[in-house]
Amino acid sequence: MISLLPLLYLSLQPQVTEARLKELVSIEGVRDNQLVGYGLVVGLKGSGDSRQTLFSAQSLSNLLQQMGVFVNPTLMLVRDTAAVMVTATLPPFGQPGTHIDVTAAAIGDALNLQGGLLVMTSLKGVDGQVYAVAQGSVLTGGFSSGGNGNTATVNHPTVGRVPSGAMVERPAPSVTPNGKVRLQLQQPDFITAQRISAVINQKFAANGKDAAHAESSGVVGVTIPAEYATRAVDFIADLQSLKIETDQPARVIINERTGTVIMGKAVRIAPVAIVHGSLTVQIQTVETVSQPAPLSSGRTVVAPQTQISAREDKSKNLVLQQGATVEELVHALGAIGSTPRDVISILQGLQAAGALEAEVQVI
Repeated sequence: MISLLPLLYLSLQPQVTEARLKELVSIEGVRDNQLVGYGLVVGLKGSGDSRQTLFSAQSLSNLLQQMGVFVNPTLMLVRDTAAVMVTATLPPFGQPGTHIDVTAAAIGDALNLQGGLLVMTSLKGVDGQVYAVAQGSVLTGGFSSGGNGNTATVNHPTVGRVPSGAMVERPAPSVTPNGKVRLQLQQPDFITAQRISAVINQKFAANGKDAAHAESSGVVGVTIPAEYATRAVDFIADLQSLKIETDQPARVIINERTGTVIMGKAVRIAPVAIVHGSLTVQIQTVETVSQPAPLSSGRTVVAPQTQISAREDKSKNLVLQQGATVEELVHALGAIGSTPRDVISILQGLQAAGALEAEVQVI
């Protein structure tokens, strides 16, 4: 209880309700693009794929063939090579010649990618086009070592990164804003969308015509003003710097696995009475040895003795009046000695009783 209530109390302190528009929305057509490729990591000092991973030997044979060396893949026994899946994220407006990070993950039975070198790998987008080429040393955040049946492993040595290991070869398929911009809310909400539209119109409205209007809870359409007709980048920069007062939904997040409860300031409690108590039943079995009298015909036996005790704490109750806040609820639950599990049960009971004016999410 000591660890729960301070956390809840801190979460209830007044928070800054204004945020930059940049943190609330993304621009339609300006987004990241996922890239993926298949490659080989070499130089693994015996920790690569075994003979059972057939595709790694075939891939190495094909790579050697391109270099003029012909080897039958069924005759190869190379433990210094591992087949990997390579992934990367291509940022919007990524230009040829720029570098991006890549991640390589073993897809065979390799034990460790530490110290390996990723051989030139093509990275493709969802349209099948090659957008980047990756190559470089693989850095793992862990290691695996051992011998004679004893091993020690830290983190995941079969996954590594190649910092700035891919070079962009084709421009990212991004849409250049022209004439109109559509803003997509990260968290769709009608009130927030209306406030975004109002702030933009207050800043950029001209000749009695609004520059923005909310199309839905998740999209706000903005017309680029005439003075920014040739300066769309400047307009978006000014747009993203606007401060918006966001609406905080009444929501309670419960993690039953860890006993964590997070509640927003907007959560309200209807008039309700809560009675809290606990029943503890304890059963103990003690085995005693029973020995017969000397020179008797009896024998020594083990006799289990079971003791049962039940204890029920006196119930504690609290009453919340109309318009009670979450802060008052937390203080009240602390006063009656509730544990994190008790708080979760009480909140679920309040929701079932219709006294909790908030959305409850269990994660």
